[in-house]
Amino acid sequence: LVFDPLVEFCGLWTTVLAERYLPIHGLPAAKYECVDGNLIMTRRGHSGIGTAIMELNAMLHEVGALSYLMLAVAFDPQCWIEPELVLLRQPANQDWVPAEQMLMPVVFGSGSRIDRPALCAAVGVPYFMTVDISRDDVVVELSRLDDSGRYVTHAQACAGQEFRTEVPFPLAFDPAQLLTSGTR
Repeated sequence: LVFDPLVEFCGLWTTVLAERYLPIHGLPAAKYECVDGNLIMTRRGHSGIGTAIMELNAMLHEVGALSYLMLAVAFDPQCWIEPELVLLRQPANQDWVPAEQMLMPVVFGSGSRIDRPALCAAVGVPYFMTVDISRDDVVVELSRLDDSGRYVTHAQACAGQEFRTEVPFPLAFDPAQLLTSGTR
């Protein structure tokens, strides 16, 4: 019999098991997230998404944000997400960052089996950003947590428009810039 962590730990995944068994050798590169002990693997995005992640990360660093690429953020030992970018309230100095330290996750693409906004809202993460990239458009949306504990749109723009916000950091750019490196 061959040991297969995907089978053996189905519904039992924790951050401790993740540290020991992930990434799973022999499988394509993936993002590993977990809800209620159920591991969810998502294929990494295409090169256009990689360029957009790097461009937005550079913009955020320029305005003084503590942004990190693909950092594992834990809500509890059996629940974690791995946003493409994470803005933190203080520098990261551990492998698993507690969700309460997030200022804003940045998620590229809206399709997911995980309700990341609900998880983040439940622990009071003040901002949530999504970047949706299709063949003919880029849409950036920044939401802020309101008094009812729900995210509401704070700023939004698509390619050819200006995305502008002062919170949590001042940013102004055309979302189309995220698709071409070195445009700043």
